[in-house]
Amino acid sequence: MPRGDKSSYSSKQKRQAEHIEDSERARGRSEGAAERIAWATVNKQDGGAKKSGGRKSTKKAAKKTARKSTAKKAGARKSTARTSTVKESTARKSAAKKSGARKSAAKKSSTRKSATKKSAARKSTSTARKAAARKGGRASAAKKTARKSAAKKSARKSTAKKAGARKSTARKRSSRS
Repeated sequence: MPRGDKSSYSSKQKRQAEHIEDSERARGRSEGAAERIAWATVNKQDGGAKKSGGRKSTKKAAKKTARKSTAKKAGARKSTARTSTVKESTARKSAAKKSGARKSAAKKSSTRKSATKKSAARKSTSTARKAAARKGGRASAAKKTARKSAAKKSARKSTAKKAGARKSTARKRSSRS
């Protein structure tokens, strides 16, 4: 297809390009620039010319190749994962043989001791938390009542000040007249 030949584009693509070209001309672009932008936009949207009987849809072809490549990658991942797990397990076995049975027995007994200490610590902290929560509940209730009474007192004071101010202004006015 020679450069500039638009015969392989569908009529819908041609209409789209014409519409885009008109809008670009309205924005102040030159005729050549508007046409170039219009066809570039159509190509970007549709992936090129799409006249019937011409070529396959690019979306289907892309999906097909994507499926093939992911299948290959998954197979490669599985094989590498198998080899790495085999290597790890053999390394663990050899390390266990070297360390000996005495060390493992000592580790087991130390983990049992630490587990019992942890459970005892958990019990004591949970009871302490419960007691603190009870005390805190009582204290917070007392604080709330204290706050309420303080708020009431301040409200009374402010209303008393306002009333006193009103009286004094009324006295001043009456004394002037």
